[in-house]
Amino acid sequence: MTFRVLISLFFILITASSYASFIFIPMDDVAQKNHLKAYGIAFFSLQKQRNVKWLLNYKGGSFLLEDTEAFRKECTIRGVSYQIVSDTEALAILEVIESPSKNMEAVILEKAPKIAVYSPKDKMPWDDAVTMVLNYAEIPYDVIYDEEVLQDKLLLYEWLHLHHEDFTGQFGKFYGAYRTAPWYIEGKLYAENLAKKLGYSKVSQEKLAVSLRIRDYVIGGGFMFAMCSATDSFDIALSAEGVDICEAMFDGDPSEANYQNKIDFSKTFAFKDFDLVRSPTQYEFSSIDMTTKRRIPKTQDYFALQEYSAKWDPVPTMLCQNHTQLVKGFMGQTTSFDRNSIKSNVLVMGENKVNREARYIHGVKGKGMWTFYGGHDPEDYRHLVGDPKTELDLHPNSPGYRLILNNVLFPAAKKKKQKT
Repeated sequence: MTFRVLISLFFILITASSYASFIFIPMDDVAQKNHLKAYGIAFFSLQKQRNVKWLLNYKGGSFLLEDTEAFRKECTIRGVSYQIVSDTEALAILEVIESPSKNMEAVILEKAPKIAVYSPKDKMPWDDAVTMVLNYAEIPYDVIYDEEVLQDKLLLYEWLHLHHEDFTGQFGKFYGAYRTAPWYIEGKLYAENLAKKLGYSKVSQEKLAVSLRIRDYVIGGGFMFAMCSATDSFDIALSAEGVDICEAMFDGDPSEANYQNKIDFSKTFAFKDFDLVRSPTQYEFSSIDMTTKRRIPKTQDYFALQEYSAKWDPVPTMLCQNHTQLVKGFMGQTTSFDRNSIKSNVLVMGENKVNREARYIHGVKGKGMWTFYGGHDPEDYRHLVGDPKTELDLHPNSPGYRLILNNVLFPAAKKKKQKT
């Protein structure tokens, strides 16, 4: 009887094992029909307190998650391609990834990060690529602005995105072309009234205070992601602390004499040795940006992602996951970064070497990390004021938008000890 019981138990275990399964979400350029919404599925799993394995460099950075009816249903509803694999098949995938000969790694995602988007409350969400893709991927976020930042509410979030913004107090340098436009006049008045409400006599002073709080948030362990003009204007504001770089039409009095020589590059995150653009009518902040310096046709405007060791450098590997190493370029107020203006300790993850411009950079500040991404909208080559929003249903496999979502998902990664 005992022998028969043991045999019965053995077959029960074998049968149970054969029915254990996982959801495999491929992220290569062939099998996945909606890359962007696939990130939303991974985030949905984390919201349900179910871990996700991010398979770095395996079929475009695929996901492996627990098989449940709810997850299958969400994949179907959202149009995300997936496969059901047995535990034996999942183990075989992980064994391939674990091989020392493969530049791959399985990273555990264990907690859905709480996300904040720094943006004026009266801005339309389609003005910003990050809010558009978060909405499209169905990833929840809160909108915060200066009041919340100065009230230290950043401490409630693991991830912060800086909306298309000017932290220098020069109102986006839109003065030359748009100073008579109603939206410019209203925006300037709103910013001035908000500064006064918060106890500052100038918008530039209030924006500096906000920049310093964001800096402290990153130093304390937060993750910051910025695009377009929020990248260089943030660093410029930090470098110009205590220096008046604004002309009279921006803050009511002239700029300081010889202010260029008073800039402190040691205070910046990413940039060094840049020259500020003095003219208030020129739509540019500094020599950091390559927009007016680049000479490249749209048909040849691409940048290449760098390849890193998944096992030894998992952070940049996560941030560069994609189904292609070549990404279409796109313009913005700040399109790309002059390589001569980038500090030596900054990681250039995406660049156009022919044009000597960096598009996608990353660094560490204190206990936290930051990423700067040049350009305004990855699927709108030259987005102009008043242009209609991008319909992401037309671009579900956008490599440029995938880079944004890599950054969104990154803080969910389980922290592990550095290999020695």
